[in-house]
Amino acid sequence: MNNQLVSSSSSSSSSSSSSFCIDSTPSWRYDVFFSFRGEDTRTNFTDHLYKALVDKGIHTFIDRQLVRGEKISPALLQAIEESRISLVIFSKTYAASRWCLDELVKILQCRQSKQQIVLPVFYKVDPSHVRNQTSSFGDEFKKLECKFEDNKEKILAWRSALREAANLSGHPVKEGDYEATLISNIVEDILVKVLDGTYLDVAKYPVGIQSCVQQVKDLLGVDGNGRRVVGFWGTSGIGKTTIAKAVYNAIARKFQVSCFLADVRESSTSREGLIQLQKTLLSKILRGRTLEIVDVHDRIRLIKKLLRQKKILLILDDVDQLEQLKNWVDVDCFGEGSRVIITTKDRSLLDFYGGQWIYEVKKLEDDKALELFS
Repeated sequence: MNNQLVSSSSSSSSSSSSSFCIDSTPSWRYDVFFSFRGEDTRTNFTDHLYKALVDKGIHTFIDRQLVRGEKISPALLQAIEESRISLVIFSKTYAASRWCLDELVKILQCRQSKQQIVLPVFYKVDPSHVRNQTSSFGDEFKKLECKFEDNKEKILAWRSALREAANLSGHPVKEGDYEATLISNIVEDILVKVLDGTYLDVAKYPVGIQSCVQQVKDLLGVDGNGRRVVGFWGTSGIGKTTIAKAVYNAIARKFQVSCFLADVRESSTSREGLIQLQKTLLSKILRGRTLEIVDVHDRIRLIKKLLRQKKILLILDDVDQLEQLKNWVDVDCFGEGSRVIITTKDRSLLDFYGGQWIYEVKKLEDDKALELFS
């Protein structure tokens, strides 16, 4: 079979050492909290999206009040804290509302303290305009800013929240788009995040990431039979980890077991690190149950035995030595339909598996770079 090499332009990102696949999420009262500007979207896009989520059985909180007091009510703050996902619909006059911005600040606090998922929707606004408070979106913010010119701390908090939220991977809704199709995509995205407790947070500035994900899905042939190893190859900081996480989020639910092992290179330098990687994968296979196995090689044998029974998605992030792969990836030991993704900056490592399925991550083209930093 001829080598299949797919090239991609991607934003740079740093990998995170904390993105292992053991669940430790708090319990939630609501699946989704809506943050939106009523006069922009209440009777159209937001209402249609809300109904679509409810029809799918997603427990959703939406504030129906048309008039608000001076401050966000304690009940609303509590609803934010008790929601697994905050769906933020940025629209033209979102930043003209102090209540929307105060909600956003609270939402971003919950993202840090409770690992709440924040999913932005850019409804007929450009993400860079939200990020930098420019164009007509910025004009609306400036009107509000004038009213609070004596409260610099609040203004800074609002700006910081807008910048952070606009950095996250989300859904653009542009003029002329078929909203029914976009709503369907958003609902599917939320279903994945609600039903899959191993959702990974994707790094900021995910320019063009959806097209990258689709290319990788085509390369993986997720719905096909057999077993396949796909390598992500590119220089350090080019975005391999970001794309791998996004792919994981998109396809993990299609497998019996899904596991993202981060920083394999660093973790494999010590016996303790290798043991932790093995325990992470074992815990995932055993659905949280633990087995006390002292010997590293005994644990490897058990993992291989268990993997034969499962259709698994395994992502090994940042591999730099062949020995690290031999510890984990014996393709014949994986169940039918399994897929393995390896991210590395060393192209030669992928030849160990025949080098048949390789995804080359390249630097941004100039026009994408301008979009990224605008």
